[in-house]
Amino acid sequence: MNRRTILEAALAAAALLGGCSTPGVKLDVPYVSTPDSVVAEMLRLAAVRPGDMVYDLGCGDGRIVIAAAKDFGARGVGMDIDPARIAEANAAARRAGVSQHVRFAVQDLFQTDFSEASVVALYLNPELNAKLLPKFLAQLRPGTRIVSHQFRMGDWRPQESVQLWVGTLDHWVHLWVVPER
Repeated sequence: MNRRTILEAALAAAALLGGCSTPGVKLDVPYVSTPDSVVAEMLRLAAVRPGDMVYDLGCGDGRIVIAAAKDFGARGVGMDIDPARIAEANAAARRAGVSQHVRFAVQDLFQTDFSEASVVALYLNPELNAKLLPKFLAQLRPGTRIVSHQFRMGDWRPQESVQLWVGTLDHWVHLWVVPER
């Protein structure tokens, strides 16, 4: 077995066990990393550019925010409820040389102000996405792009959806743009 296969098996096992690295922290969604090709498509579909502030909700190891800074010149904020994931994200940002452009915090998504974001990235689940929708529409400026790996957001139809194949698995990326009020 190669290293990637072992890592994918470990991530799948973590998802089955609740995906949390920190004992006592209850997750609403198990941690499963987004494949790099899906990250790239999420950022492309959201048209991330220099000057953007990318928020990644449930950021895990920070790969979306790090790629936004490294590959697109954006700034970013990643938040996760698991302190171990935030430690991983900070270490990954240092290795990627983007620590000065990103920050990561242990935060509850429902207690967070998103108004600074110009792009919001999600890989949560349909229920959480739908629960966050009213907050997004109340806090985010018109024109803010929301991009989700795999899951839609209640009855709000995406502006665009793209299907990608990674190995034998299909992945969906959905884009919404916050409308004028």
